[in-house]
Amino acid sequence: MGSLKKFYTIPELYKYLTEDFGPKKGGHAIQRKVDNVYKGITYQELKEETDAFAFGLAALGLKKDDCVSLISENRPEWVYADFAMQLLGIINVPLYPSLTSDSIEYILNDSESKAIIVSTGFQLNKVQKVMKNCKHLKHIIILNDHDDVSATENLFTFKQIQEKGKSIQHNNPDLLKKHSAEIKEDDICTIIYTSGTTGEPKGVILTHENIISNVNAVLDVYPITKEDIFLSFLPLCHIFERMAGYYTAFAAGCTVYYAESIEKVATNLLEARPTLMTSVPRLFERIQSRIIKNVESQSVTKQKIFYWALDLGRKFYAAKKKGSVPIALTAKYKIADKLVFKKIRARTGGRLRFFISGGAALSKELGEFFEAAGIQIVEGYGLTESSPVITANRFDDYKFGTVGKPLPGVEVKIASDGEILARGPNIMKGYYKKKKETEETVINGWLHTGDIGVFDSEGYLMITDRKKHLFKTSAGKYIAPTPIENIFLASKYIDQFVLIGDKRMFLSALIVPDYEALKEHADAHNIAYKDEAELTSNEQIYKLIENDMTKLQKQLANYERVRKFALLDKPFTIETGEITPSLKIKRKVVEEKYNYLIEKMYFGGMDKN
Repeated sequence: MGSLKKFYTIPELYKYLTEDFGPKKGGHAIQRKVDNVYKGITYQELKEETDAFAFGLAALGLKKDDCVSLISENRPEWVYADFAMQLLGIINVPLYPSLTSDSIEYILNDSESKAIIVSTGFQLNKVQKVMKNCKHLKHIIILNDHDDVSATENLFTFKQIQEKGKSIQHNNPDLLKKHSAEIKEDDICTIIYTSGTTGEPKGVILTHENIISNVNAVLDVYPITKEDIFLSFLPLCHIFERMAGYYTAFAAGCTVYYAESIEKVATNLLEARPTLMTSVPRLFERIQSRIIKNVESQSVTKQKIFYWALDLGRKFYAAKKKGSVPIALTAKYKIADKLVFKKIRARTGGRLRFFISGGAALSKELGEFFEAAGIQIVEGYGLTESSPVITANRFDDYKFGTVGKPLPGVEVKIASDGEILARGPNIMKGYYKKKKETEETVINGWLHTGDIGVFDSEGYLMITDRKKHLFKTSAGKYIAPTPIENIFLASKYIDQFVLIGDKRMFLSALIVPDYEALKEHADAHNIAYKDEAELTSNEQIYKLIENDMTKLQKQLANYERVRKFALLDKPFTIETGEITPSLKIKRKVVEEKYNYLIEKMYFGGMDKN
C-alpha cells in the first residue's frame, strides 16, 4: 500500500516511474483503444514519446514558467504533453474540450499562453477563430496527424514537434535532466481555470507540493498497489481525475486504461475489467436506473427475488459494520449474491475493488444500493483550490451521507456561519492575477470553501450545501436546496431538478424529465405525443410526476415541500450554458432563462407550464 516512494515534484515521479520502476515491473503503463482493441504502451514507450516532445517544446523556445494550454480528450498524448511540460517547468493550463471559442480566448489571454496543444481539427478550428485576438499565442500543436497540416511558423503536428526534439536531443542529451533537476516543490505546476457557476473563470494556481502532497496523502489511506488497474473516463483537465486517476495511479505503479468516451464506459468496463475507478454520482445513478429498469421488465417472481436480495444485502452490510453477522444472514446473503449481485458486479468487469466518487454529493441511498450488491463506493470531498481532496471516506472506515474524515496533513474546521475551512500543503497559491479574490478566499492560510457543513459525533464531515445556494423563503425559513433536489432525483422520471424559492412564499421547481422513461410510460398507456414539447405539456404526464413527487417528499418538513413545478422540454446542457463542464447547474442562468415559467408558477395560478 502507498506510493512506490515519496515524491516531492512531478519530474521526480516521472523519473522514478520511467527509469527505475517501469523497467523492473515490465508490462504496460497505459492502455488505449487502437482499431477497437485495447493496446498497451510500455514505460519505455512512455519515456521515448514524452522526452521527444519535451525536447521539441524546448526547440520552440518554450521555457520554465511559460504557460502552455492543452485542450484534449483523455488519451496517452495528454500524459506525454503534461509530463513533457513538467520536465521543463512549463505551466500546464488544461482546458475542457467542451469550451467555446470565447472561453478559450479568455483563458489564452488571461494566462498569456505562448502555445496551445489541441487534439483534433474541431478544437483547432475553435482556436484559429480567435487566434488574432490572442497576442501572446505563438504556436499551435495538433495531436491528430493531419495530412493537410504542414509545419508553418505557428502550426505543427505532435509528431513534427517530436522530430524537432530528436535533433536537439542528439546535440544536447542532458537538457531535460538539467531542467527537471531545477524544479522545486513550490514551483507552479498548473493553472486550472474553474468554470464556476457564477462570473468569469478564475485561474487556480497549483504547485508541485500542492498536488504531490495530496497524492502522498491519498496513498497513505487507500490500499492502492502496482497490481491495480484504473479505468479513466473523467476529464484529465479536471483536478480530480488528474490527481487521482493519473498522478496517484502512476505513483502507485498502476496501469491506466483510457475509456473511449462517457457513452462507452459500460462497454469499456467489461473490456478493461478495472480494480479501481474514479467517478461522479451521475454514473452510479445511470447504472442504478438501468438495473431497476431491467428488473421491472422481468416477471413478478424475479422482481420479488431482486428486492428480497437488496433488502438482505442492506441488512448484511449493516450487521457487518456492527462487527457481527449472524450465521443465518451470511448463508442467505450467499444465495442472494449468487442469484442477483454477482450479475450486477459482472457489469463492472467483475474485479472492481472500489469506486472513488467525487465532484458532487453521493446520496446515502445510492451508496447503500451498491454496497448491498458488494460494490463499494468511497466518497471524498474537495475543490480545485485544494488540489482537490480535503476529506475522504476510507476503504475500511466509511459512512454514507458523509464525505469522510480529513486527509493526513489537512486541517478542517467549521466557521461560525457554518462554512467549511481547510488548511494544509494542498491549498492553492492563489488565483492567477486576482489578488483581491485570493485574499477573500484564503485567509491566514485557511481556504474558505464556500460550502456549508458540519462534523457528526464520529468525526465524519457532512456537507449541507453551497453557501451561495442557501436561500430564505419569504416566511423566513432557510433552505439548503441540494439535499432536497437529491430526494427528487431518485425518481425514475426525473433527470435534472432545480429548486426555486428565494424570497418566495413557497418552493417550486423546474424539472427536466427523463424523456425515455416518459415515452415508455406514454406508449404503454396510449398517450399520444409528437415530440418532447407535447409530451411534457400532457396533463397525464404531469399527474404521473406529481404523484411520484408526492411520495418522495413525505419525509420533508412542510416548508421544504415543492408545491408547484414546470416540466421542461429541453435538457440543461454545457452548450446552452446552463451547466458547467463539471456538470454543475448554473442556477442563476437557469432562473434567468426560465423566469417566465417561474413567474407563472407564482402568479399564474397554474400548477403546470
